Amino acid sequence: MNYILYDGPHRNALLPFTFTRPVADIRIGILTIREKWERHLGNTITTLTEEYLSEKFPMVELDENIMIDASVLPSNVLVEMVQNLEANQAIAKDGEIIAFFTTSVQEEIDFDLYEILEVPEDVVTIQKPYDIFSKNDAAIRDDFDLLTSDRTSQPIPKSVQTIASENIFIEEGAKLEFVTLNAAGGPIYIGKDTEIMEGSIIRGPFALCEQAVVKLGAKIYGGTTVGPHCRVGGEISNSVLFAYSNKGHDGFLGNSVLGEWCNLGADTNNSNLKNNYEEVKLWSYETERFEKTGLQFCGLMMGDHSKCGINTMFNTGTVVGVSANIFGAGFPRNFVPGFSWGGAAGFTTYLTKKAFETAKIVMSRRHVSFSDEDAKILEHVYELEAKFRG
Repeated sequence: MNYILYDGPHRNALLPFTFTRPVADIRIGILTIREKWERHLGNTITTLTEEYLSEKFPMVELDENIMIDASVLPSNVLVEMVQNLEANQAIAKDGEIIAFFTTSVQEEIDFDLYEILEVPEDVVTIQKPYDIFSKNDAAIRDDFDLLTSDRTSQPIPKSVQTIASENIFIEEGAKLEFVTLNAAGGPIYIGKDTEIMEGSIIRGPFALCEQAVVKLGAKIYGGTTVGPHCRVGGEISNSVLFAYSNKGHDGFLGNSVLGEWCNLGADTNNSNLKNNYEEVKLWSYETERFEKTGLQFCGLMMGDHSKCGINTMFNTGTVVGVSANIFGAGFPRNFVPGFSWGGAAGFTTYLTKKAFETAKIVMSRRHVSFSDEDAKILEHVYELEAKFRG
């Protein structure tokens, strides 16, 4: 069977992260949503996404296909239902379609003609940017079980202090000495060819993905994912870094999400709690206004390729778009549109020519090329965000 993950109704609410990727390629837990479904189904899965993203993320359609809402995380029950779907059947939860069978000759889907199968359990969906960190604790636990089942961890080095070592899994090539790992509150996954430098203290649940680095003396609390090729230091709590992003120095990052190719300057801090302890509001690209989150703790949402200078201070509930460059004294506003250049004193437009020059340099340092596809996507996002730059 051919499986396709489609962006679904929550795509626009997940901006700025879905400006540059399908919903399926959001990382939560240890894996991306696409990777979770691929492991469960044993298939390579393509995506149906926005037209401007489709060249980089193409869809493969066959005569018979099963379409899956990419905002829904897989579970054993749901995966079995998906695998058993037949023609003219769809899966739903509380009236929301999760997956359905389709053929290449169907131009329109009329669910009134479908047999609707109700999922007999709760499903986990990623509907807002802050769901990525707030549901990350549970996602790490699920992915840990998925990745480590019937496998044996590499031995824990003798110099490493551990609590609940049975909840720690170390992949081949990982380097760690003289660190403290406390997995009593949740599992700790240390990926292939990673490094945790001396003096670091880590509490689970925690995921360090392939070739990522934790720098000297870092303090990391549970519910945190450090994505592939990321480098982190200082203090981090309940945050997710997708891939290739850096928070390499002292400073605090809490209840936050960073996309790819982000960089936080030395001693950057974000607030994750309002002084009056009120519910945090967060900018929504979908409604173009600040909305209640229902959360008391909510920090920084930063889109791909955005960066900030040393000593930057982010207020509680700040959203930064794609390819912004923030610097200077004081707190920048709680919403910084993509391709903005400046800080609390004001912003100008960060022209694509300059932004692309920086992106090429940054990516080449990690032996990744800045492709024509990347440029086309960012040019499109530049236009989409223009109205917010004023």
